[in-house]
Amino acid sequence: MDQITLKNFRCFRERQTARLAPLTLLVGENSTGKTSFMAMIRALWDIAYRHRVPDFKEDPYELGSFDEIVHHRRSRGRRAKTFEAWFSFQHGSGRSKNRPYRFWVTFEKIGTAPLPVKWRLSNGDDDVWIEQSRQDNAKWQLGFGTPKGSWRFEDFVGLALRTGDTEQLMPGLLFMLGVSRGDFREYRDLVSASGAGEPEDSDLKLIEQVCRSVLFSPGFSGEQLFASAPVRSKPHRTYDPARSLRDPEGEYIPMYLADIYFQDSERWKMLKNAIEEFGKGAGLFDEISVKPFGKTASGPFQVQIRIFGRRDKEPRRNLIDVGYGVSQVLPVITELLRGDAPPMFLLQQPEVHLHPSAQAALGSLFCQIASHKRRLVVETHSDHMLKRIRMDVRDGKAALKPEDVSILFFERGDLDVRIHSLRLDREGNVLDAPDSYGRFFLEETARSLWSKSESGG
Repeated sequence: MDQITLKNFRCFRERQTARLAPLTLLVGENSTGKTSFMAMIRALWDIAYRHRVPDFKEDPYELGSFDEIVHHRRSRGRRAKTFEAWFSFQHGSGRSKNRPYRFWVTFEKIGTAPLPVKWRLSNGDDDVWIEQSRQDNAKWQLGFGTPKGSWRFEDFVGLALRTGDTEQLMPGLLFMLGVSRGDFREYRDLVSASGAGEPEDSDLKLIEQVCRSVLFSPGFSGEQLFASAPVRSKPHRTYDPARSLRDPEGEYIPMYLADIYFQDSERWKMLKNAIEEFGKGAGLFDEISVKPFGKTASGPFQVQIRIFGRRDKEPRRNLIDVGYGVSQVLPVITELLRGDAPPMFLLQQPEVHLHPSAQAALGSLFCQIASHKRRLVVETHSDHMLKRIRMDVRDGKAALKPEDVSILFFERGDLDVRIHSLRLDREGNVLDAPDSYGRFFLEETARSLWSKSESGG
């Protein structure tokens, strides 16, 4: 995803477009739509790459029903009938490398839930497209177009049943790929919507390229992106072995560490070293270990932390007995550093309970992890993290270039929120920032200093 556009979604009334990059940072006041923005990223991912109906109540985003999600147009309570979102992306290889495409979805109220009632996949010029839409009779219509003309299938539901694609949210995409590779003339339900006659082989070749942009993309393997909660789970003094399934709060992380410890010594060594490297750089801890109470993986265990003193190593301490920041950041860094990490992360306030130097170290880790194959979208209130990212990009300490970082500043207006897409230059300076961006961080700093003086800190 290179760019996302929203309209009539939550606090975004007018069309808002935001640039995404390998490392995208969301900043702004509370209740300006940053969490909603991340929830829409996951919804679009689920539709386009996993072909499933998105759940806007799934953790860690609880957005509610359609009436709670669609934008209120006026103070009298009038709501829009639909909300829309789309994203642009690049796909291809060889001569077609970095060819732009766009995926667009319209949501409507079905019962009380927001459900996708139309999707459109097109090339960057929107002259080659595939569209599947829900009709008033609850049936679906499938159409496609090229510069030559447009066509539609009159009885797409029947065709989907015959081809066995009814389990997919977007059967039209798989169906069209089959049509483009076979003989479309066998489908008597195909009619011209523009009087252009039958599509030619050249038209079907263009349609195939559009289908392949999603079906053969890195995300189509069905992988989920990872979305973290703003507050992670509390540590336990002792853990009992359990199935280690990903969850937004990181409840499963101790079990995951124990699984690797018992089952794969090489993977454990690599992950342990990577976690400890971050811990040392952040000034949080020097060593992490798993202490089993028994000789098999079925027994209880503890996660222990050790900090090296100036002269001697301190004794290992239980995770629950060290600073709360360690247990809060451990799920985040473990997810980022594990070998089978997903292609996209949505992280909410990963700096929670970390001191300034640790927040800055987290920024450096993001710079090392982020790439075009592994993208990070991070909501943060930490100026320390932002400054470290700017300096690391400026000093070339990571592979990221200035254009590989996007800062999205969410600014509240009278009736909605505006998203400012900010960039970095080679010196790490923030470009195109409105005056309110600087005031936001000055006010946050002033509030922090006032709190410390009031509390005697």
